[in-house]
Amino acid sequence: MRNAILSLSGLLRSLVVVSVIAVTASPSLAGPTELDRIIMAENAGKTLKVAPVTDDLSFLRRVYVDLIGRIPNTDEIAEYQSWSASERRDRIVDKLIKDERFVDRWTVFFADMLRIRSGQAGGTQFMAFIHQAIKDGMPYDEMVRRMISINGKAGKTPEVGFVLGDDADPMALAGATAQTFLGIRIACAECHDHPFDKWSREEFYSFAAFFGKTQRIEQQFSKMIYTTEGKENKVMWPPAAPGVTDRKPVKPQFLYQIDNQNLKPFVDQMVARRAEEAKKLAGASKKDTSVDDLIAGIDANIGDVKKPTSFDVTGQAKSDIRKIDVEADLYRKSELREHLAATLTDPYNRYFSWAMANRVWKELVGRGFVEPIDDFRSENKPSHPKAMDYLSNQFVASGFDVRSLIRMVISSEAYQRGRYAGLDEATRMAAEEAFVAAPMRRMVGEALFDSIVEAGHLWKEKYPDGELKRTLRQMVRVRVDEDGKMLAAAPKPAGKGKGDDKMAMMAGGGNMMAMKPMTGSGGGYDLEMSVEVDFTKVLAEAAKQDEPQIQMMEVLSPEDIEARRMVAQRAEQKAKYVTRYVDVTVGYNPKFSSSMRMESPAPRPHFLRVFGQPAREALGEVREMTPSMRQALMLLNGSLTHEASRVGPLEPMHDLIAGKKANLDKAIALAYREILTREAKPEEIAFGKEVIQGAENSVEGMADLRWALLNSNEFRYLP
Repeated sequence: MRNAILSLSGLLRSLVVVSVIAVTASPSLAGPTELDRIIMAENAGKTLKVAPVTDDLSFLRRVYVDLIGRIPNTDEIAEYQSWSASERRDRIVDKLIKDERFVDRWTVFFADMLRIRSGQAGGTQFMAFIHQAIKDGMPYDEMVRRMISINGKAGKTPEVGFVLGDDADPMALAGATAQTFLGIRIACAECHDHPFDKWSREEFYSFAAFFGKTQRIEQQFSKMIYTTEGKENKVMWPPAAPGVTDRKPVKPQFLYQIDNQNLKPFVDQMVARRAEEAKKLAGASKKDTSVDDLIAGIDANIGDVKKPTSFDVTGQAKSDIRKIDVEADLYRKSELREHLAATLTDPYNRYFSWAMANRVWKELVGRGFVEPIDDFRSENKPSHPKAMDYLSNQFVASGFDVRSLIRMVISSEAYQRGRYAGLDEATRMAAEEAFVAAPMRRMVGEALFDSIVEAGHLWKEKYPDGELKRTLRQMVRVRVDEDGKMLAAAPKPAGKGKGDDKMAMMAGGGNMMAMKPMTGSGGGYDLEMSVEVDFTKVLAEAAKQDEPQIQMMEVLSPEDIEARRMVAQRAEQKAKYVTRYVDVTVGYNPKFSSSMRMESPAPRPHFLRVFGQPAREALGEVREMTPSMRQALMLLNGSLTHEASRVGPLEPMHDLIAGKKANLDKAIALAYREILTREAKPEEIAFGKEVIQGAENSVEGMADLRWALLNSNEFRYLP
């Protein structure tokens, strides 16, 4: 990508070493938490190399990426450093956990966990529901109860996206529910007794029976999709097989008995907390308006309210209206799933709190107490059972507050410890497994994408309007007549902007169909495109959806259908298309949106998928964090890194390398601060000057340096 790639090879090699810099203790850490003391007690008797806590800037970078999905900018670094060393870590966590991007970042976490797919019926609305739930601080148990128990229309009732994600299939939902929310893998027991755990095939069927009456309905004409409850349970025992005739509906039964009275102190705390919150809410809010209140208000506006009589048409009509509940009749509620949801989310259900605590711990620390994170069984015991118990107990006591759980993890020394370099693998692995050293963690794809955008000032234009032009070779299909002559341009569609008009004229008006660019922004740009979804608008539009109406359809005879087909065929024969190439010059001023609000999962070749975003189809699918050649090539040659490297006249860097007060030392220091969240070392300043001075001009030289920093291991991996 950069013309100085060979001269920068030495710098890249040095940055690989820098990525595992030694760490020193920070004076701002208050000390080990109760969670840390439990972990160290469980490590007693082991010979371990304990890593010191990271320095303040390393902690800042790590917590920014983990909490809001991008690196900090220079203003945010300066603000952090202006705070007292003894309080800055607590203050930055307080700030970030309230940030709007916190909601985006943790929506990505839940979207992976719940396998949310925008292309699935109600998928985008389901993701918008999760986004709003996190924003509002909805307790985790309430989120899950809604997902499991509610029936409704795809989109209008966004929670139903969970059931629709597996097409309301009882067997698939049984496996997904147990593995996602309890960390118990029972899916293989659908076909045979579990080979590695205690679950029998009959137990699986009994659990699946909670979903046995759930139906996915797609109306033939309106294509409306919704879930409702049937009258018969579809889950039968014994399973269908040749010669099996006496099959009966299975009685639903939960997987195990819930009786954990040792959790009572934490459940009591949860109850007291929620009672206090309800009391505050009741005091701060007005009484909700009921349907009867609205009707009474209408009557008051009309005149005196009269008691209904046998001749009181208005009173009788209102009485009849109250008996009608169209949605309840169409989307019949599921008593079975309501019972399942209540049992599953019971605060005494140890697996429910264990599973979530383990997932969040893995997300932030890099390794779970139980690995894999959704495989709880007697033969796969947690590495630190008391620490996991403590974290899950506190999660229950908080009222299943996700922010509180995240804060507990980040406040621990285990989260804030540095990485070890130069140790033999066995010693390093032992330290990481004991949570006394941090494993090497690469940013998730969305955080990496947004961090490149942040480092390269690509949230907004960094060039004056009209300064950049780009010529694209466009392959188009041209409409011609029987003699090969191009047909007259079709009328211009209403509402097109100036840029669209110019594009249409250059491409031959309304009779050319653009297929794809051949040069210029081309495929590489498409691989990094992001279109932001407005989740608030998605929910607002979903709420306005009307209930289905019986649609009038035109009835055609077979003769009418054939006549229309022949007319369309003759028109197509008269108008043919040929392929041609045209050059299109367009204004260009690159700007990127956050990848965290994309419809997802992204297309397979997209930046996010290359950097590990899962397809979210298979149960238990996790992010692939293994480095690959495709990742390296995308960063080396991709448009995102290229545009982030270039120095635009509207960014602060430009004046330091091309202005009257140019100062290369300060420019290089700024590059390291913006990209790596740390101060540049003297030898790095010297080498950076060598790179810049060896380029055609200082602007190009700084682009080479920034490109190298963005391609370093230190940029991709958390400190």
